[in-house]
Amino acid sequence: MQKEGDAVHGGAVVWPRYSRAQRVLHWLVAVLVLVALGLGGTIGWFGFEGLQARFGEAVTNSLFTWHKTFGVLILILMVMRIGLRLRRGKPAYGVALARWQRIGSEVVHGLLYGLLILMPVIGWWATAAGGYAVQLGPLILPGLFPEDAVLSETLFAWHQILGRVTLVLIVGHVAAALVHWRVRRDGVMQRMTFGRTRL
Repeated sequence: MQKEGDAVHGGAVVWPRYSRAQRVLHWLVAVLVLVALGLGGTIGWFGFEGLQARFGEAVTNSLFTWHKTFGVLILILMVMRIGLRLRRGKPAYGVALARWQRIGSEVVHGLLYGLLILMPVIGWWATAAGGYAVQLGPLILPGLFPEDAVLSETLFAWHQILGRVTLVLIVGHVAAALVHWRVRRDGVMQRMTFGRTRL
């Protein structure tokens, strides 16, 4: 009987995969990050006053609330992902990769993991330091950090910079995944997909 993790069986390739929980968390985080970056980009582009002038107070408040909510959720899910990674590890590659590809993959994944922890923490810190509510939907979470208006502005600036860096890494990550999936067809992409994929 074929099992996940069998590279070749009966003439068909069954690619190794991350655990189901790891795959679910990966795609949940991916969706949340893309939406959070979109909301953050909109907020950064228009600014608070610009958003109010164009869309009104209710929409503006909703955009900020959802951005902060997604940030907190990303932080929680990333802590869970790291815990699962430490416990479950990662599957072997179905096809041996060149050394530079393995190193590049580890570097990009490490940076993404770090940024997806650091960005929500900085956002939380900047929000609390600015005297604003840290929100998870309708819930108001503890600020945890003292108010400091100057520090808040600096942290928000870094939050935006790191957001741009994260977006660049995501584009590179997606491009590499597509190359592995559609060009090389080496099973790397399939490690994070669902359903049984064979060649």
